Amino acid sequence: MIMTMGQALVRFLDNQYVSFDGKESKLVDGIFTVFGHGIVCGLGQALDENPGSLRVYQGKNEQGMAHVAASFAKQNNRRRIIACASSIGPGAANMITAAATATVNNVPLLLFPADTFACRQPDPVLQQFEQPYSLSVTTNDAYKPVCRYWDRIVRPEQLMSAMTNAMRVLTDTANTGAVCIALPQDVEAETYDYPDYFLEKKVHKIVRLAPSAEEIADAAKIISAAKKPLVICGGGVRYSEAGDTVTAFCEKFNIPFSETQSGKSAVPSSHALNLGGVGVTGNLSANTIAKQADVIIGIGTRFSDFTTASKSLFREDARFVAINTDRFDAYKLGATKLVADAKLAVEALSAALGGYKSAYTDEPASAKRAWAQEMERLASYTYSEDFEPLIKARNEKTIPEFAEKFGTVTQTAAVALIRKLIAPDAIAVGAAGSLPGCLQRMWTTDSAYTYNMEYGYSCMGYEIAGALGSKLACPDREVYAFCGDGSYLMLHSELITSVQEHKKINVLLFDNSGFGCINNLQMSNGIGNLATEFRFRDDEGRLLGELMPIDFAKCASGYGVKTYTARTLAELEEALEDSKKQTVSTLIDIKVLPKTMTDGYGAWWHVGIASKSESPAVNEAYKAKKENLNKARKY
Repeated sequence: MIMTMGQALVRFLDNQYVSFDGKESKLVDGIFTVFGHGIVCGLGQALDENPGSLRVYQGKNEQGMAHVAASFAKQNNRRRIIACASSIGPGAANMITAAATATVNNVPLLLFPADTFACRQPDPVLQQFEQPYSLSVTTNDAYKPVCRYWDRIVRPEQLMSAMTNAMRVLTDTANTGAVCIALPQDVEAETYDYPDYFLEKKVHKIVRLAPSAEEIADAAKIISAAKKPLVICGGGVRYSEAGDTVTAFCEKFNIPFSETQSGKSAVPSSHALNLGGVGVTGNLSANTIAKQADVIIGIGTRFSDFTTASKSLFREDARFVAINTDRFDAYKLGATKLVADAKLAVEALSAALGGYKSAYTDEPASAKRAWAQEMERLASYTYSEDFEPLIKARNEKTIPEFAEKFGTVTQTAAVALIRKLIAPDAIAVGAAGSLPGCLQRMWTTDSAYTYNMEYGYSCMGYEIAGALGSKLACPDREVYAFCGDGSYLMLHSELITSVQEHKKINVLLFDNSGFGCINNLQMSNGIGNLATEFRFRDDEGRLLGELMPIDFAKCASGYGVKTYTARTLAELEEALEDSKKQTVSTLIDIKVLPKTMTDGYGAWWHVGIASKSESPAVNEAYKAKKENLNKARKY
């Protein structure tokens, strides 16, 4: 069939399907775009003329719309996607951060940045980035390090092999991520006689990778000799939909389990053997047992520095079993590898372990009781006169003046109240700052797949876009974006898209006057309060003047969002209850006391600290770093 490359691309996307465990579904829901001159007359013409069943979404920022698409894919357990298209130059560059975020998290994201002219006749075209050493280099070459697959279509017939490989990567259970197909703007409009077999319906079967008998035997040998094993549930448990299987496995052999940020909500929080989040953002119970465990069974986790506390959390003689579809991750920590689908691997291990039982008695339950007591303390952590030194240290004159401007809510009490008041099946979305720590520790998820935390890339700006992606995937659920004021200021443009699409999301904006998480990090390592809070300059020209009062609710109300301001827990409760009645997106501007988030619970994090300083505090921090590093695994 003779058609333009843009028209063939639309037809192709509209005919892609996936099948998982025998259930077939359409892969591509639609295309998000911010039209510019590089895309509007080629791909844009095709979408205008005949989009088929593809829905066209209007983004407000290219990075934001790509985050929406990534979150949509994650909420659909990687079996539905929204493609994204941008113009050349800055529009294309804006999506690179989202591409990296998707690739780090193994989430499929299909990107179509427009490109310069393949014919080069008008060079340098508007927004073209020229390199004298190679005229073939464009902005889109910057995608190469952050994508699983990259291609540029310089002839219309190249679309066929490019999109075949794009689908290969987008449906890969081990190495999916961002796919960039650069579209030169002249080639988008060129015609070719595409064969029918390229345009017809295609079903991509996502198959479970079966474990080998040899690797099952190796893993079973390690586990059967363990007295106190610990399971760590990663994102692979979620995408394999293996939560029930893992839970049954742990019940059968009396093995406690913990969760990574990606694995949270794949298994129920209330289960007696679920110790909760583990590692740097983990809680007291999981970290206590992790330090005792002699065998760590990682299921679908890449053992990041936060999960392993920079490889310092576990016993020096602890052994590792890594179940993963990706051989790269299965080799980490010198683990005994089991390269397979999580569900099939755990089922096979269960059969191989026979009558094995761990040696645990009351240790997991005792650790959970200790954490439950700490949870009560965190939930009741309220404003008091004890905050006077903190307030005065922050250049505020009196407690009443501070409270009037910035409120009296603690972050932990706010998180506890929110969890208590919103629906059990509501979806929580977050990404960066101190909130991921509070949520991994304090948030309960007994309803499956209700936790969408982007923490592989810790990308500020994902939160609100991610909430919209979750809402598009689950329109009947309430969705809440947990967002700091720093992240909100970086990227909240898709809040307007939520209003435009009549897709209600709820933004919980924790205003702690800046980048509170990094402020904690710098000051805890002996560094001064430098450019991490939103302050005016003082008389000496330093950014240490009074805090800036910002009315985020007033700003957001101009978008057509229903807004609230909460300076007390009572006001937060009132706002939460009223927000449930709304049909439009809401934003609650929660004025929280700085430095009232959760702590590390015995987990160390390796960061670069100056080895020589005139500050005694920095020197002490460096000394502590060396001591912790000596206790950690070397690789």
